[in-house]
Amino acid sequence: MINLEWLRTFKSVYETQSFTKAARELHISQPGVSLHIGSLEAYVGYSLFQRVSKKLIATEKAKILYNFTLEPLLKLEAAEKTFHKTTKTERVTVSIGMCFETFQFTLEKHIPTLDFNVIIRFGLYEQMFSDLDSGLLDLIITPKKANIKTLKFDTFSKEKIVLINGSGTDTSELTTLLKNQKIEEAEAWLKQQIWYSTAADMEHLNHFWKLNFYRHPDFRPNYIVPNICSIVRCLSGNSGFSVVPDFLCKDEIENGGIEIAWEGNQKIENILYFGERLKNPVQNEVNLIKDIFRKENF
Repeated sequence: MINLEWLRTFKSVYETQSFTKAARELHISQPGVSLHIGSLEAYVGYSLFQRVSKKLIATEKAKILYNFTLEPLLKLEAAEKTFHKTTKTERVTVSIGMCFETFQFTLEKHIPTLDFNVIIRFGLYEQMFSDLDSGLLDLIITPKKANIKTLKFDTFSKEKIVLINGSGTDTSELTTLLKNQKIEEAEAWLKQQIWYSTAADMEHLNHFWKLNFYRHPDFRPNYIVPNICSIVRCLSGNSGFSVVPDFLCKDEIENGGIEIAWEGNQKIENILYFGERLKNPVQNEVNLIKDIFRKENF
């Protein structure tokens, strides 16, 4: 089914003969305009514009499409204006990509205070890089960088991947083994304990185990829960272990519900980045989101 936004973008590009002017008129990014036109061309099966002397010239097929869709689009735009008569100002929309735990721990409580629309998307970082470059996302929070010339990545914090336990866990034997550098004995002891992991993956546990015990963990966690925030809530004040980023349990550590059992002989520290396009039409709103993350004191 054809996307109405593709047609709206097509109309603007047709009339302005410019992706840049269309982006400004529609309040979206220029990569977003290119994506809409490319998607529409793929749908109809032919080129709609040709670049001549720095201008976009509509093809004959584009002229037919424009004449066929102009009147319905004008009616829809009129209906939209009528519907929004009571709205004093148009709200900007900002799309942000990050992992679920980062959103829940940092940004979620601030959402009701924002005076612009926000769309939060979760997923794989590789897909977030592509969506950021194409204009579908305006900002991403990521521990990785991509070598894409239209994007920039600024460091804003670090996270440590640590072994944690609930405060109801007796860790005296583990502490003694680690103090005496009896790593194999410590590994054997840990494998006999209660473990929590997430449904999505065991990346943190696998990485921590390989670096400090020099092998892949050969045991199955007892409890597989939806996300890391669930792990922290389950462990707080109870017994058991997990491997998680330290900032996700900062409050529970301060309150005594969670303890850091071991940072490892080989410490794991990830740099966290803000990823955004070099040219961003919603820069003011993005800067406000970035300030929230900085004030959370990762």
